Amino acid sequence: MTLSEFILDVDESSFGDAVLLRSHDLPVIVDFWAPWCGPCKMLSPLLERIAIEAGGAFLLAKVDVDENPNLAIRYGVQGIPAVKVFREGDVVSGFTGAQAEPAVRQFLQRVLPSESDEVLMEAQSLLVTRHWPEAEGAFQDLLFEDEENASAALGLVKALLMQGKGDEALDILTHFPPGSEWAEAERLKPLATVLVEAGEDSSLPEGDPLAAELTQAARLVKLGNIPAAMDGLLEILREDKRYRDGYPKDILLAIFTLLGEEDANTRTYRDELASILF
Repeated sequence: MTLSEFILDVDESSFGDAVLLRSHDLPVIVDFWAPWCGPCKMLSPLLERIAIEAGGAFLLAKVDVDENPNLAIRYGVQGIPAVKVFREGDVVSGFTGAQAEPAVRQFLQRVLPSESDEVLMEAQSLLVTRHWPEAEGAFQDLLFEDEENASAALGLVKALLMQGKGDEALDILTHFPPGSEWAEAERLKPLATVLVEAGEDSSLPEGDPLAAELTQAARLVKLGNIPAAMDGLLEILREDKRYRDGYPKDILLAIFTLLGEEDANTRTYRDELASILF
């Protein structure tokens, strides 16, 4: 990157592209300043120096409030220098007034993604693009560095389940680290459990045809044929909605969680599940 790529002078006409759109790719720090402002002359060079040191980890956008008063009004700038942090098109943090260098650096450390955050985003991208083994390896590396990283643990569980590795997934779910991801992890447990059960015996269960259908559905998940597995689970529920206290339903809900709410199969099979249950 050249200097101009991560330190920009921005006005009202370029703000949308330079700040709002770019903030979907990387954090954008906006420095609201004015030429006559003494404290601005202290803070602005410091921000520029840190931006250069960061080498493009964030974009520094400089807004002259005298020339762009509408931007100052729009973002509630009541004193300068004012710093606003933009991510995903919105202001997520900021401060007003000149700050000492240690305070500024500490502030930026809190609001900018760390190296592990970037690795996590790369691992999640592998998950979204369905590169399951590569995602598994990336999440494992993150957990090796921080075994309490709940986001990495959840990602690893999903990568394992998509490969039919129920034993490994269930072990992580049983000892899941604390965090906001815990609730989603709990929803995945029935799928991990049925994958483990299906691998405990090479033969299909006898004397209980629904148990055999359940095992077959789990084996289809292991083979990567998730739609066929969901068809089998729905068929069990058509025959007995209360089979094993609704275990097939819980497995289906786990699969929906694994695929995500935007997945076409989730939408289709959720509707079918609702029609059977209600």
